[in-house]
Amino acid sequence: MALDILLFLAGLLLALLTLMDVFETVVVPGGSRASLRVARRLVWVLLPLWKAIRGKRHGLSGAFAPLVLVLCFVVWMAFLAFGFGFMAYAARTDFEPPLRSLFDGIYIVGSSLVTVGLSQSNPTGLARWVVLGAGFCGLAVMTMAVTYLLEVQGSVAKRDTGIIKLNTSAGEPPSAVTLLQRFAAIGNRDELVHVMREGRDWCATVRQSHSNHPSLIYFQSVGTGAGWPAALGALLDVALLSEHCLDDERLRGAAVLLRDEGTRMARELAAMIGVRPSDVAPDAEELKQAGEQLRSSGYDIREDADLAVVSQQRAAYRSCVEALADHLGKPAAMLVRQD
Repeated sequence: MALDILLFLAGLLLALLTLMDVFETVVVPGGSRASLRVARRLVWVLLPLWKAIRGKRHGLSGAFAPLVLVLCFVVWMAFLAFGFGFMAYAARTDFEPPLRSLFDGIYIVGSSLVTVGLSQSNPTGLARWVVLGAGFCGLAVMTMAVTYLLEVQGSVAKRDTGIIKLNTSAGEPPSAVTLLQRFAAIGNRDELVHVMREGRDWCATVRQSHSNHPSLIYFQSVGTGAGWPAALGALLDVALLSEHCLDDERLRGAAVLLRDEGTRMARELAAMIGVRPSDVAPDAEELKQAGEQLRSSGYDIREDADLAVVSQQRAAYRSCVEALADHLGKPAAMLVRQD
């Protein structure tokens, strides 16, 4: 009798922890803080294996994040089956005929979890509530799975739209100097303010969605090549050059706001998945080369720009952006294209 009580309580605890993990991962913004943390633990286990198999140069494929997401729901359903199975076996005498083994209990509640309802035993008493609870929880988890997948697809689509638009003018991988040269070549430099405002909106949108659901960080951008860390790095480079190097006061306000928003996005997302900023050395020579290329494209360059200070500011956000790119196995943004 005491063993059955302990078994029932263990099953109840496992089911509650699993439901809490599902709720905090899918519904509560900011990711799971429950003790199970199935999604995060799957990433910790699978990410090194995935990189080792594919090689560092290839990085993560588009199948990694969807696989982790599907495995999360498989693991949650398995935990629920074991949890309710323990409770069913603890109440085995309330089934007609009584359950003969723990696996019989897992099979009965498992059929309820997936809403199939196959059973050769008729539950009575406490067993009825165990089977009913398993059916309700299974239906709830599967419903949340479908809803969550739709939300993920919508968020990734919004993120990738901005990346595709940026790559059209900034190249692949994106380069801030290439983007500025492109706008100068087509006589559309007045649109740079609009581009930076759109970039700030993009950073805020991606930061909000990816902070609420950290699994989105690992979803690869289809058809966008370098991916979202490179796009973020290019936008921050555009903002930095516009703020400190280009002699155009109309750009400064939008540039400052974009750089603040993008830097905050990089730091928050890196901290969200436990990525430490990498060591990035300031490179004033590269900024000098960028200024020379922009001057040759027709831009007025500030003569009083302190490239040493500007390079230090660039290194501050590059440390997070490039750490994220390396973590995802993707290339970082280029300031000056060498080809």
